[in-house]
Amino acid sequence: MKVLVTGAKGQLGRSIQKITDQYPEMEFIFTDIEELDITNKAEVITFFDKYKPDFCINTAAYTNVDNAETEQETNYKVNVTGPENLAIACRNNGTKLIHISSDYVYNNDSDEIMTEKHKNIPKGEYAKSKLEGENSIKNIFSDFYIIRTSWLYSEFGNNFVKTIIRLCKEKKELNVVNDQIGSPTYATDLAYAIIKIIKSKKDLFGIYNFSNEGFVSWYDFAKKIIEIKGLDCKIIPIPTTDYPTPAPRPENSRMSKRKIKEIFAIQINNWEKSLIQCLALLNKT
Repeated sequence: MKVLVTGAKGQLGRSIQKITDQYPEMEFIFTDIEELDITNKAEVITFFDKYKPDFCINTAAYTNVDNAETEQETNYKVNVTGPENLAIACRNNGTKLIHISSDYVYNNDSDEIMTEKHKNIPKGEYAKSKLEGENSIKNIFSDFYIIRTSWLYSEFGNNFVKTIIRLCKEKKELNVVNDQIGSPTYATDLAYAIIKIIKSKKDLFGIYNFSNEGFVSWYDFAKKIIEIKGLDCKIIPIPTTDYPTPAPRPENSRMSKRKIKEIFAIQINNWEKSLIQCLALLNKT
């Protein structure tokens, strides 16, 4: 089985690379913009015609939520045009597409735990582009899995966990918002879930939520990070109104994972367990 992974230099792309030796029956092709520019339709079609992958895992995305407000053209190209091009190439070659989306597409001001059928009211350019990217795929063909995830972190790249550790080594106090609630997602856990979907051979296409189990605020997440690391830093809770950003942030990122767990028999770790695993790896670097 041949599996193409786009966005190979990102957190999820690198996390998939980390576990590939456990799946010798799969041939992985890892690409980033240097090998495959997903925003270039002709390049994508030529690449697929040459390699003819059975699956395409699209982890490539424009993820700078605040910069998306001003860099709208680049944001749109990567998050909408790119998935559209991949969907066309997948349709033409009989390739199944696994596309990574975001909790930002939901109506995040509700107090509900959001299922895949929850209303979509995206706010901000990033959120709107992620939903439009999903819709572009749906309008082209049906052989797709769209996985909506939240609060992604890993031992790779830049993320909340590594930022908190760095700042707490530089400062004695740190303000962190306590009124945005969701579930952290360890990228390695998501990588394993994606491979399990592929190996299941179940063509139960559609939209799925995935994040680690348990709900927490960014404040509580930060407190747990420094507790596990044993850092001497005071975390001070503040409301979102005290930390204005160019792009609006979801108040509620609580997603139900029931669908993906039941259909693919996926067991999902609690967020604290996965955080401990990630920090243990970071300690070795």
